[in-house]
Amino acid sequence: MDTLRLGIAGCGDIAGFTALVSRFVPALRLTASCDLDAARVSSFARRYGIKATYTNYEEMLQCGGIDAVYLAVPHDLHLPMACAAIAAGLPVFVEKPLARNLPEGRRLVAASEAAGVKVGVNYQYRYDRACHALHGLLAEGALGTIRHARINLPWHRDKKYFEASPWHRSISRAGGGTLITQGSHFLDVALWSIGKAPVSAMGYVASPGFKADIDVEVDTLAAGIVETEGGALISISSSMVAAREGRVSIEVYGERGSAVYTNRPWPRLVVRAPGFRAARQSGPCLPGFHALQRSLAAFVGWVQSDRPYLVPASEALPVLAAVDGIYRSAASGKRELL
Repeated sequence: MDTLRLGIAGCGDIAGFTALVSRFVPALRLTASCDLDAARVSSFARRYGIKATYTNYEEMLQCGGIDAVYLAVPHDLHLPMACAAIAAGLPVFVEKPLARNLPEGRRLVAASEAAGVKVGVNYQYRYDRACHALHGLLAEGALGTIRHARINLPWHRDKKYFEASPWHRSISRAGGGTLITQGSHFLDVALWSIGKAPVSAMGYVASPGFKADIDVEVDTLAAGIVETEGGALISISSSMVAAREGRVSIEVYGERGSAVYTNRPWPRLVVRAPGFRAARQSGPCLPGFHALQRSLAAFVGWVQSDRPYLVPASEALPVLAAVDGIYRSAASGKRELL
């Protein structure tokens, strides 16, 4: 196939951004959209030039006009909707996280592998050029043995974030808050770059900022420490209650030097290590102005030509295990093995 025909399930904000960016992926065409809200799916389709609209997901899967599915739906729907697409033989591009928790994630991976149907997870920061450079730097051993890493995500979300999508504030629907929804992006990058599986976790979570005027069950502030095989420690602070949204940072410290990733004002990596030359940094071998564009293009190449995609479903299990461990530790007050 020259063009991958994609059906979108869920017509909220993230789907709109993805639809906009998809215009810059020549081999991708949006041919169907689905949402339970008929007015919303019609408006979405008009805005992005999509011809076919559905309010029934199963009908879209059986329409014959799509080659793959993009899931931009609440986290509790990832597993059942991905499994339905797998049963229909359609590859899936699912928003992070893979699922609400590790058991669900494992079930989804098992279903994908048993059927031989590809499922990719949109941890798009693996396609951020500076994050990709961090991974390459650590893979070649430029910093030596990695001792520890520190992630800081000082983001801001106001009441409208939870009012517009009430599922965001529900543990049963979202699985968690800032840690699984935002922080997991950069915890994924750290685990991927260090290249060691997580083995234990400790964590604390809280929900400041909203209790007075809206019931928010999920964490709006989370702090955790993840231990990897080999003994490296990754600490993460993830927040959606910073007074003003600040830049994300990933600091990595090894026996030979350090590297610091930041996402603002543009993605960049600063490395301090003997003999390091900036020219050695390299990004993903895909064109594009944004990580999401490169992630979409890579998914298309994976489906069409079996070119490797950086986040097949199985690759999203380590970060899900780490997030699960932090949440379990926050509940138990103890270090949790993964």
